[in-house]
Amino acid sequence: MFKKTAALSATLVALTTLAACGGSSSAGGTTSAAAGGKVAVVASFYPLQYAAQRVGGDAVSVTNLTKPGAEPHDLELSPKDVAAVADAGLVVYLSGFQPAVDEAVKTQAADTAFDAAGSARLDLEGVEEEHEGEAGHSATDPHFWLDPTRLADVADALAARLGQADPAQAATFTANAAALRKDLEALDSEMKAGLATCTNKDVVTSHQAFGYLAQRYGLTQVGITGLSPEAEPDAKTIAKVTDFVRANNVTTIYYETLVSPAVAKTVASEAGAKTAVLDPIEGISDASAAQDYLGVMRANLAALRAGQPCS
Repeated sequence: MFKKTAALSATLVALTTLAACGGSSSAGGTTSAAAGGKVAVVASFYPLQYAAQRVGGDAVSVTNLTKPGAEPHDLELSPKDVAAVADAGLVVYLSGFQPAVDEAVKTQAADTAFDAAGSARLDLEGVEEEHEGEAGHSATDPHFWLDPTRLADVADALAARLGQADPAQAATFTANAAALRKDLEALDSEMKAGLATCTNKDVVTSHQAFGYLAQRYGLTQVGITGLSPEAEPDAKTIAKVTDFVRANNVTTIYYETLVSPAVAKTVASEAGAKTAVLDPIEGISDASAAQDYLGVMRANLAALRAGQPCS
């Protein structure tokens, strides 16, 4: 989905060689059979880490390839990371989201990987900007986890896959997934009720990360940039969004915690609007409103209720 760098294939060849020589070493010291008999799970970024930890519970040891505070879209893997992928009992990733992870899975973990795309129902399109002035094009929106019901479906499928990796714990994984689904359905109900009375349904965001959230809760996403958070909009795009904000009485422009707020603040300043944080939950950092998925989603709900506004 996201554009690979020219050097990616060559880099993975070198890293593959290092991983092959690395024996059972991996990031965080885990192997396919981690200490205490736990399944060593490598997750490619935070929402999948959260799902793996909730579903796996005490029977797994989870390592996240995307470090806290890092933006996951263009993740680059170190030799230690590739060794972790090679040694894991299960690699949990989203194909098309992180090209380096896709390559590492292909060369190191073809038989020990769980691709969340299979159960996430990725059915929304967004715009992926190209670099160096090239025109943007349509691409599949990967941000499924901002719809809690889709994350619940992924968790159920992950429980089944973990049960294959550790059949003795299969019933526990199924029960853990059911408990997570209950939490996610409660969150979904809160989101539905909290956003039902918004007086403005147009949600203007710094990039198009919130399509599934908007679709689920009857909102319309207007992204200043497309699916890639690193894209830099030109003056024409900023002017177009600014005009939209003025014409539709939008009072709040939302920016994120892991990327610069400059673009959102520029539009807000020119349109006479305010800014607020709306977190795509691609990672958790000290700047996050909470330290887990459920907490950040509830902070997002509060931000939307204030910014849209909702009675």
